Amino acid sequence: MLPEKLSNGLCSLNPHVDRLVLVCDMNVNLDGEVRGYQFYAAVMCSAARLTYDDVWSMLSGSALEARAAAGTHSAELRQHLGHLHDLYRIMARAREARGALDFDTVETRIVCDPAGRIERIEPLVRNDAHRLIEECMLAANVCAADFMSRGKHPGLFRVHEGPTPQKLALLREFLRTVGMTLGGGDDPTPRDYAEIGALVRARPDAALVQTMLLRSMQQAIYTPVNEGHFGLAYPAYAHFTSPIRRYPDLLTHRVIKALLARRRYRPSLPYGVRAEAELRDQERAAFESWQHHGVSCSAYERRADEASRDVEAWLKCQYMRERVGEQFVGRITGVAPFGVFVTLTDLYVEGLLHVSELGEEYFQFSEGAHELRGERTGRRFRLTDEIEVQVARVDLEARRIEFRLVPRAGYRELVSGPGREHAGARKTGGQRPNAKAGKAGARKRPDASKAVKPAAKGKAAKRIKRTRKD
Repeated sequence: MLPEKLSNGLCSLNPHVDRLVLVCDMNVNLDGEVRGYQFYAAVMCSAARLTYDDVWSMLSGSALEARAAAGTHSAELRQHLGHLHDLYRIMARAREARGALDFDTVETRIVCDPAGRIERIEPLVRNDAHRLIEECMLAANVCAADFMSRGKHPGLFRVHEGPTPQKLALLREFLRTVGMTLGGGDDPTPRDYAEIGALVRARPDAALVQTMLLRSMQQAIYTPVNEGHFGLAYPAYAHFTSPIRRYPDLLTHRVIKALLARRRYRPSLPYGVRAEAELRDQERAAFESWQHHGVSCSAYERRADEASRDVEAWLKCQYMRERVGEQFVGRITGVAPFGVFVTLTDLYVEGLLHVSELGEEYFQFSEGAHELRGERTGRRFRLTDEIEVQVARVDLEARRIEFRLVPRAGYRELVSGPGREHAGARKTGGQRPNAKAGKAGARKRPDASKAVKPAAKGKAAKRIKRTRKD
């Protein structure tokens, strides 16, 4: 992203303020196909500043408070938004027809107090107001990529390739375990993925299958070599927003303006790289220039994402320090040989549940099934499984939250109940035990198997002890 002063200032469509823009004017038919488009420079004056909630209130027909009703453009805005909503429905049908992926994922928003600390973490509810903006942006991005391709001008495409053979093999292995098959052979299409996604929506393991489908795909990158966008099912795709918000968008704008002026544009390079490239022919030098910027933009994007995640992790650790010892319900969102990552259902905070906390046995890691399985008990900890954990430790410096597994109540505990333990305490000493004393008493309770085999030692004794504890 560009610096905040630019992205929220000159590059922001503030209401009733003229802004220089590059317009993508499209003609879309009733089948959702872009039959024609043109790019041109213009001056835009935004009629109003609307939030997604404002727009959704208008589109859904609910009564909007004074803000939407006030102003001279209220009725006109409602009419324009209604037409845009109709266009969205048409484009959404076209998206489904071409086989683009559309998975349900939960995005969150952090609400901070005036001191900058997390006050709460809440999920973002997506509605048609979000989706219609996304569809319009996708259409403009496709037109920008097509304009560069037709003009035979190099530029940065947003490329999202299909799954690698290794990831595809792991995905097929997993799908076999849940009784499903991915079509397409060695080269599946986005439609093959979309069909699996549609089939599992009504199944209880829908979240698990969708997560596995997403993890099998590669990350999108910027590159001058157009390989299409697998997830969106587009043959060519680029990033274009107006006003400009990201540096790759700026490069795309420069290419479009160069084509409109019937000239060529080549981004500059650092001194050392430029000197080497200029020794070759001009066409090769231009390609290397775009390739260098593609690698740089992709790397900077990853670095920005990592920085955002690091800040978010620090804030969440600070948020959870006051909750050490509390118990929460969560879902497994990652599986590794050393443990599982759990995201708390109500707080949307992720932490590590180390393998040493899972039980007194060895656990086998299955990369294909994304699970840890106990060698002795066969207990499985699988992706998206729901478990109950306790916050054990928070390391603010390392940005790490560690959980402890809350053991499930076994048959003996359910049958005995708290009443019997209290009766036993009254019989031996007449004192009512606290929780800690109760746990200690349960561990010292005579073991029937040990009574039968008092001479059991070594590994056999350990095996008996583990069986009793489980």
